[in-house]
Amino acid sequence: MNKSLKILIAAAVFLAAGTNADAQIASPEHLSDTHTMLRVQPGNEYLLLPVEEKEENAHVDVICNNHVVKSFNVKLAVDKVDYFVPLRFEEMRNGENEKMRNGENGKYLLDIVFPADRHKTGSVKNFTCWKEIKLSSAFDTANREHFRPAYHHTPKYGWMNDPNGMFYKDGQWHLYFQLNPYGSQWENMTWGHSVSTDLVHWQQMPDAIEPDGLGTIFSGSAVIDKNNTAGFGAGAIVAMYTSAGRHQTQSIAYSTDGGRTFTKYVGNPVLTLDVPDFRDPKVFWHEGTQRWIVVLAVGQEVQFYSSKNLKEWTYESSFGHEYGNHDGVWECPDMLEFGGSEWVLLLNINPGGPFGGSATQYFTGSFDGHRFVCNSKPSTTKWMDYGKDHYATVTFHNAPEGRHVALAWMSNWQYAGVVPTQQFRSANSIPRDLKIFKSGDETILASFPSKEINAMRGKQLKKLSNACEVVVDVKGSADIVLQNAKGEKVTMRYDEANRTFAMDRKQSGATSFSDAFPVETVAPTYGAIRQLRIFIDNCSIEAFDSEGKMVMTNLVFPTEPYNTIKVKGGKAKIYELKM
Repeated sequence: MNKSLKILIAAAVFLAAGTNADAQIASPEHLSDTHTMLRVQPGNEYLLLPVEEKEENAHVDVICNNHVVKSFNVKLAVDKVDYFVPLRFEEMRNGENEKMRNGENGKYLLDIVFPADRHKTGSVKNFTCWKEIKLSSAFDTANREHFRPAYHHTPKYGWMNDPNGMFYKDGQWHLYFQLNPYGSQWENMTWGHSVSTDLVHWQQMPDAIEPDGLGTIFSGSAVIDKNNTAGFGAGAIVAMYTSAGRHQTQSIAYSTDGGRTFTKYVGNPVLTLDVPDFRDPKVFWHEGTQRWIVVLAVGQEVQFYSSKNLKEWTYESSFGHEYGNHDGVWECPDMLEFGGSEWVLLLNINPGGPFGGSATQYFTGSFDGHRFVCNSKPSTTKWMDYGKDHYATVTFHNAPEGRHVALAWMSNWQYAGVVPTQQFRSANSIPRDLKIFKSGDETILASFPSKEINAMRGKQLKKLSNACEVVVDVKGSADIVLQNAKGEKVTMRYDEANRTFAMDRKQSGATSFSDAFPVETVAPTYGAIRQLRIFIDNCSIEAFDSEGKMVMTNLVFPTEPYNTIKVKGGKAKIYELKM
């Protein structure tokens, strides 16, 4: 039996298993060239929506008992189906929505509005989506992607960008993230949720915070309110996030079950401002003033506010004018305290990265609970990572042992929506522990692979694999080339005289999806490098100086794994990474 026939039989078995005699999808009612209504009586958990990525978004209102119970945008297929995404009826039935619970059980109306200009695609009644839309008792999330990472966090399906609301509690790391549940490109921002006990093996949970009347759910943070300052209960998890509606405002939600489910505060929004870019709140407790502090990205500066109860906020100060890079909008700030007196302000920017697109810069200085004072000259720009694919970096609240553990979004806004995957898009970097060191008069942020990553190291291998760690001891300058049988390669160079490390991915594999992708990135090394640690996964390379002084993160898409390594000026050892 050939492979194609096996796939067709498997698909038929899956669809047969997903049908139900009580389930019904009525014939679509086409009211105009841009407006269709579709009546559904599920009897099953999912309505599988066919997506075609080249199309524009259609807007869908899900109506029950004459009330809108869910709204979202989706690129419904016009000519062909790229993949399916699920509309979950069970989530709507079991959610907070009283209108659903008191409504006509199990009957839904999908009110679908397409973009106004349809003349290029023909009549709406002939769209492929009406033939392909289906009810199912299951949604298959088995991996279909050659480039899905082996040991980096990814969503099971859909688009992911910024990590959000990260915290550690009761032996579990909680990672929330910007998620589009209805496609693998940016839209419908929702907080997805994954948990892990080791920062490597992640279990995706139900979506945590969904859009509402104030807007979609943009980035933010979460804290453990140990002393019940907000009145939601001692130990409640309080998330603060940006509600992205007509304006960007700040809202809070709380969880009393350890971060599994959240209830939105009835007094939202809790913080507003008359500017267009006002987002990404990072909340932390300032011991010296015994208050909560939130730092927010506001255009090309950050603003600090204080609160006793996480609900009422007072403006304290601003920072940023004339400091660092201002070639793009400032986003996703974070504040880290080292040793009680030294502080690091992480600040992500898009565009403006050292090699184009998005990147993470940082500032070092002091913070007294009111004002941040930078100890570098205004013209100084410091980058946390000198690759193309390290953005939206934030740290976990309440990390054990006083650690600063960071994750980044491992992509770049220049091409994140067109990288060669479709079931999902984007991964997180490996977790990194952060420390500081001095280089001359400057304080520099160091990044180390977290100890949980170190624990993955297994036996020594004779050749490269698709997911491994390479340790290179160098003596002076060194060249390192990773290559496969097709001649696709990544070249890394350490220049001892100039104190630089470079990675060239121009011939790394698939690159044609974006002119901004084939590039060489170069980093300062802040001194001599004696050992490099290089983490290879199916679509990424992360290179660290073993002393944490240099780190570089780049995506790569080799059509087959790199299987040879050549080193000039050093000696390499290859280790398996135990999963």
